[in-house]
Amino acid sequence: MATSTYLSNPKVQIGAAIGSLTDITDQVSAVTLTVTKEALEDTAFGSTSRTMTAGLFSNELSMTVFASYATSESYAVLAPLVGTKCVIKVNPADAADGATNPGFILTDTYFEALPVINANLGELSTYDITLQGGTYSVDTTA
Repeated sequence: MATSTYLSNPKVQIGAAIGSLTDITDQVSAVTLTVTKEALEDTAFGSTSRTMTAGLFSNELSMTVFASYATSESYAVLAPLVGTKCVIKVNPADAADGATNPGFILTDTYFEALPVINANLGELSTYDITLQGGTYSVDTTA
């Protein structure tokens, strides 16, 4: 049984560089950061089972963002980042970085596509976006 749980309410920031991140927490409804170390086969002749060794990291972040075209809202923040390497930082809670609220960061992550409109009658419009690659780090300093 889990001894510690938390209610999901992360802080999400994105920008061109770590020093120029924009908080888009109030515009995001889902976020998933997956850290993957690619498996490379290193099986040698005479082996009876395949074996693997760690290769490069292949990280990915996906998120669902509410569509808004107002100044400083989701479209205005995200559109200039399409086709660039950017930085995204996600914390489990909207509080300072620390051991119990680490900042998970992807630096130089590639933002390939932004669906500029995704509309369905009677529903709130959202963008489902994916950022690929980048260097993963964790910030636990306040």
